[in-house]
Amino acid sequence: MAKTLTLKRVVVTGIGAVTPLGYSIEETWDNMLQGKSGLGCITRFDASALPTRVAAEVKDFDPSQYMDPKEAKRSDRYTQLGVAASKLALKDAGVEPGAFDPKRFGILLASGIGGMETIEKQSRVLHESGPRKISPFMIPSLISNIASGIVAIEFGAKGPNFAVVSACASGTHALGEALNLMRLGKADVMLAGGSEAAVSMLSCAGFCSMRAMSTKYNDTPEKASRPFDKNRDGFVMGEGAGVLLLETLEHAQARGAKIYCELVGYGANCDAYHITSPAPNGEGLADCMRAALDDAGLSPDDVDYINAHGTSTPYNDKFETMAIKTVFGERAKSIPVSSTKSMVGHMLGAAGGVEAAVCCKAIQTGEVPPTINIEEPDPECDLDYVPAVKRTVNPKVTMSNNLGFGGHNGVVVFKKWEE
Repeated sequence: MAKTLTLKRVVVTGIGAVTPLGYSIEETWDNMLQGKSGLGCITRFDASALPTRVAAEVKDFDPSQYMDPKEAKRSDRYTQLGVAASKLALKDAGVEPGAFDPKRFGILLASGIGGMETIEKQSRVLHESGPRKISPFMIPSLISNIASGIVAIEFGAKGPNFAVVSACASGTHALGEALNLMRLGKADVMLAGGSEAAVSMLSCAGFCSMRAMSTKYNDTPEKASRPFDKNRDGFVMGEGAGVLLLETLEHAQARGAKIYCELVGYGANCDAYHITSPAPNGEGLADCMRAALDDAGLSPDDVDYINAHGTSTPYNDKFETMAIKTVFGERAKSIPVSSTKSMVGHMLGAAGGVEAAVCCKAIQTGEVPPTINIEEPDPECDLDYVPAVKRTVNPKVTMSNNLGFGGHNGVVVFKKWEE
C-alpha cells in the first residue's frame, strides 16, 4: 500500500542579516523603517575609472568577530558575510548549533557569483607573478557552494547542504528549496538564504559594460537607487547576507521557540526569453507569483504586502509592475509594494535572503518599509510603492519577488503563524 505523505509546516524562528544598514536584523530593520540610505561612494577600491562610483557597502566588517581569524583569512568575503549572518540567525533564535540533531540540520546558503574578490585578486597574482604564486586556497575560496559548506562545518550540520545559483534569484530559491525539503521530512532545521560580496572592480566594470548600473548620481550617491522613479538609470551594487532559521512547526514548538511567521509558498520558473531582460509584460514573474500562491493555498486577495524585486532598472521596474497588475487585478493599486533595494542596493544572490527577512519582520511588527528616492513617479509604474515613509499595515500575508539573469524567477510567501 502506498504511504500517505503529510507535508510538514515550516516556520521562521531566527533571522540573521549583515547589510549596508546594520550588523543585525534589528539594526537593519530600524534603519529601513526610517528610510535611511546605505549607499555611498565606493571605498573598497579606486572606482575613479568607472562610469559608476556608487555602491552599498558593509562598512568596517570584522570577520574575526564571527569565525576563526585563520579561517577568515582563507575565505572570501562572501563566505565571511554568510557565516556572520548564519550565526546571527541562531543567536536571534536563542539557540546554539549543538542544540540540534546534526543529521537533521541542513544548510542552503546561496550566492549568485561566489568569490568574486578572490577571482579578481588571484587573476592579478597570475598576471603579475606567475602561476606558482597562486594561492592553494583559491579554488575552495571562490566556488559558490563553499559558504554553505563552511557554515555546515562551523555548526556540525550534516543534513541537506548545497548552494543554489540562479543569479539574483539565488537567495529566494534557497529558501524555497529548503521549504520543500523540510515539508518532505528531509530535515527538521535549516539555515537558508544568500550571501554576496561583489563590490569589486571586475564585477562593477562588467555590469557597467552592460549599462546595467546607475551612472547619473555619482555626486549624490544616496539617491542613485531609485526604483519606480522616472529618472532611474540602473541598479546600485550592494553586498551583505540574509539568512533565516527555518524549523518544522513541531520541532519549533517542542523547544518553545519564538515564531516570526510561517513560510507557506514557493514558486520557481523561467522566462526562457532573454539572458538579461525580463519577459515582456512580466509574464514569467506573473506565472511565478501565481505558482507561489497556489503552493501556499492562498489567493491574490490574501496578500497584504509585496517586497518587490525593484532593481531601479528601466525594464525590471516596468515589467514587475505589469506582472503585479496581471496577478492582482483591481487590487494591485491598493497593495503596499516596496523595494528595499532603494536603501541597501542590489545584493544579487543575497537579495532574496534579506528581502525575505523584511517580509518576516513586516508580519512581526505590523510595519512595512518605504521605497525611498521616488521623486518623480514613472507613469508606467503606478502602484502604491510606500514612497519615502514607512507605513503601519499589519500584514498577515507577505510576498517576496526576485528575478535573475537567465530568466530565473523566484517567489516566496509568508503568513502570520496561527495554531
